[in-house]
Amino acid sequence: MSALLDSIHSPKDLRNLPRQQLQSLADELRAFLLDSVSQTGGHLSSNLGTVELSVALHYVYNTPEDRIVWDVGHQTYPHKILTGRRDRMGSLRQLGGLSGFPRRDESEYDTFGTAHSSTSISAAMGMAIAARQKGDDRYSIAVIGDGAMTAGMAFEALNNAGVEEDIRLLVILNDNDMSISPPVGALNRYLAQLMSGQFYAAAKNVGKSVLKNAPPLLSLAKRLEQQAKGMVVPATLFEKFGFNYIGPIDGHDLESLIPTLENIKHLKGPQFLHVVTRKGQGYKLAEADPIAYHGPGKFDPSIGLQKPATPPKTTFTQVFGQWLCDMAAADERLVGITPAMREGSGMVEFHHRFPKRYYDVGIAEQHAVTFAGGLACEGLKPVVAIYSTFLQRAYDQLVHDVALQNLPVVFALDRAGLVGADGATHAGNYDIAFTRCIPNMSVACPADEAECRQLLTAAYRQNHPVTVRYPRGAGVGTVPASTLEDLPFGKGEMRRKGQRIALLAFGTLLYPALEAAEQLDATVVNMRWAKPLDHALLEEVARSHDALVTIEDGCIMGGAGSAVLEYLQAHGITCPVLQLGFPDVFIEHGDPVKLLQLQGLDAPGIAASVQRRFPDLLPAAVFERAS
Repeated sequence: MSALLDSIHSPKDLRNLPRQQLQSLADELRAFLLDSVSQTGGHLSSNLGTVELSVALHYVYNTPEDRIVWDVGHQTYPHKILTGRRDRMGSLRQLGGLSGFPRRDESEYDTFGTAHSSTSISAAMGMAIAARQKGDDRYSIAVIGDGAMTAGMAFEALNNAGVEEDIRLLVILNDNDMSISPPVGALNRYLAQLMSGQFYAAAKNVGKSVLKNAPPLLSLAKRLEQQAKGMVVPATLFEKFGFNYIGPIDGHDLESLIPTLENIKHLKGPQFLHVVTRKGQGYKLAEADPIAYHGPGKFDPSIGLQKPATPPKTTFTQVFGQWLCDMAAADERLVGITPAMREGSGMVEFHHRFPKRYYDVGIAEQHAVTFAGGLACEGLKPVVAIYSTFLQRAYDQLVHDVALQNLPVVFALDRAGLVGADGATHAGNYDIAFTRCIPNMSVACPADEAECRQLLTAAYRQNHPVTVRYPRGAGVGTVPASTLEDLPFGKGEMRRKGQRIALLAFGTLLYPALEAAEQLDATVVNMRWAKPLDHALLEEVARSHDALVTIEDGCIMGGAGSAVLEYLQAHGITCPVLQLGFPDVFIEHGDPVKLLQLQGLDAPGIAASVQRRFPDLLPAAVFERAS
């Protein structure tokens, strides 16, 4: 039964409920959420933990007039359900359906698009300053997780906002002692002390038990507790930034959350509320293993996650993880670095086997890259495991702290190309373009799992920075060798000899190119490297064919195809070139296979594009087969 939830079509309906019914609503919301995500897949643990917080915020604040910015954004399913999107939850993360993150063009309640962490305080501060400047009497609220508080950007925003004494800004630290990977660093230790606060908790409990029969004294004690909180709880960190610190309070207790939020509305200046929640709250399996239930696929809630009947293909991430362990065993100089993505980057086994050579720096991509540069200066061999989309956040460090100094850092770029359900915020569509333009950088594009291992080895053996980009999930299923053999640096290979047209494939799109070439009777070249290009092979192919087609799972503008054009033009080689890749738009979330098909990057799409561009270079039989 979900009688209460069925009546909620907007937060206005929620605010019309009697307060005593809110816990029942939260229970219905949690049950609906579990059932819905189990049918679609998506982020689960984090959203189970924000049910009561979502209810309380929309109950107390006049949304969407009051602005809520959710950080990282994968904790917003309860928010989506309460803001009129309950009936569309069945389309979550599917093509044409709801996004898994807040999107401004999806709902007026999604005040800021978030999916990369630690941006909420900056955005909410901007909204609060804008409200003051426009004379608007509204609030701006940033909800940020404890993992996201490890990023420097969050503290830059705190530092800036704390001096603005007359803005209506509330920062809520959603402290669930859990980011995606286990949280790390000195800040997390501080938050752990803050959350447990045994002396603080004991002092409160004793005081309540002694004074509970004397309400005036209990009220006085509460006021004294508020004044003295800095003595028993290390809240001074946030107060030194200029915020009024409140908490910690139970983020699942509506009887605590709602009065606290209502009181905060009457306070002036920047406020900081610390709430303690539990990932997976209300679903025992997720509570016991929040990492496993962070982003599950479809499952039966009554049973939980089950191992598949047939073992899945080895993923590129697993190939990297095994290579990292093998190379570390062979070379004691190797150091592995990740910005808070141990599980996602396949580094769990490496952490277990080489704990003194493993560094999770938290959600601090800029620091991760410069830290790697410092290690490389001292003769170590750092490998930075980072998602393509997150390397964007450390671009200046990539240029200034690694490439400019020509330091031998390997960047293992996971999630290159389209990532499917996570959509444009997580797609690795731009790394070829933004890395190949940097002097001293090289860019490797393995076509399959076996090449991935070999090109990682090749990259590791260079004395300058190299990125090795590979997609999410599995490829065609080639089995990597157990050895640490490499492939020649900067060299490609001819995979098929055909007529008149040559397809130059960068990365995993080699295989649909080979399939298309059978229909087109085209030559296929596995380029392997976007930088340096195999100039000798490129010239040979360009001079012996009437047209070239470049194929990549990255943006066309500035990508590998652009590199081919630049070389041909610089060397006076005249040859028509068709560039296939991603257009100058953000590509939405959906099934990766379908998305590639829509971009014309599957085998039929490649063949069709070639037929349209070079009809005079193809034999008549090609068009007869196509018809």
